[in-house]
Parts: sequence; structure tokens; C-alpha cells
Amino acid sequence: MLAPLFALAAALGARQLPPLPPEREEPKRLPDGRLWSEAVIKANYEANLKDLERMRRIVDSVQQEIGQSKGHVLSLKALKELEELERISKRVRDRMRRH
Repeated sequence: MLAPLFALAAALGARQLPPLPPEREEPKRLPDGRLWSEAVIKANYEANLKDLERMRRIVDSVQQEIGQSKGHVLSLKALKELEELERISKRVRDRMRRH
């Protein structure tokens, strides 16, 4: 009595169609038609260049501070600039890791 039910279930199971592949979404675009991802990458690149220039100026300033010191004293200004340098470098690194 159960044999015909199992045969029917097996026949129905064999007829199932394979799942449809997921549809590809259109890439996000800005109102001016540019790809959103390309605009983000370009903005990150420009921000990185700006931050790297700021880092170079900070390093030059700290180097000058150290040159003016007597060798055993570091000014608070130099320490604050080194902390700023660290914050900027983390920001640049995070941007580069995202893309």
C-alpha cells in the first residue's frame, strides 16, 4: 500500500526543475551616470593623497623639532603631531583595506 506512494513521491521529486540562477543586479550609478563604486574609489584616492601630504608635513615638522632640541627633550607639540600622524595613517590604511 505504501509502495505506490513512495513511487509517486520519487517521480515527483525527479521532475523538480533546478533552481534558477540569481539575477545579477545592475551596478549602482550616480545621477550623472558614473558608477558609484568608481566614484568612491576615486574619492578615496584623492583623500589618501591629501592625507599623505599632511603626513609628510607633520614628519618634516617633527624632524625640525627634534633637530632644534638638545637631544633628550621632545616638545609636547611634537608629541601631539606624532599622535595626529598615527590617526591619519590609520585612516589611510582603513581606506586602502576597504577597496
